[in-house]
Amino acid sequence: MSNALDTRALEQLFLAARTHHAWLDKPVSADTLQQLYALAIMGPTSANCLPARFVFVQSPEAKARLEPFLAPGNVEQTRAAPVTVIVAHDHDFPEHLPRLFPFTDARSWFVGNEAKIAETALRNGSLQGAYLLLAARALGLDAGPMSGFDNAGVDGEFFAGTRVRSNFLINIGYGDAGKLHPRAPRPAFAEYARIL
Repeated sequence: MSNALDTRALEQLFLAARTHHAWLDKPVSADTLQQLYALAIMGPTSANCLPARFVFVQSPEAKARLEPFLAPGNVEQTRAAPVTVIVAHDHDFPEHLPRLFPFTDARSWFVGNEAKIAETALRNGSLQGAYLLLAARALGLDAGPMSGFDNAGVDGEFFAGTRVRSNFLINIGYGDAGKLHPRAPRPAFAEYARIL
């Protein structure tokens, strides 16, 4: 069993970390994005199915392709963010299971069952998106996850001809802490949780 993280690490990952909407003009390197992926890909998924696909939208040209599909309230923060990650999931993930989970014939669990494929891809891809967000914080970056975009439009623009479907977006970079809102409330344990 590993030791619990110290308070400083917990602050960086959870307690003091915030969702950012305003960004400093400070780039995020390709090396950092590769580090980010290397951490996020290590998070657990069922049968190591790893359905998430990440598109790191960084160049002005790529941002211009994404912008038409954003809700109006998300345009400026996405323009200003050094990187916007399209967190998506691949419905063809079972084809990779013989390599990724060689311990049994996991691919056969999904043959002919599109509903199970879609459910598994969405659930595990969402987990991987959350791992990516926490990995960003662990590397000293800030993050701003978002819905508020046209999924079908993004899929057509970035994933045409594939079975990859977008889930949500994460703006990543160095947040402008001076423009944060006060932290929104978090309910107490007894209100939203129970131990049986």
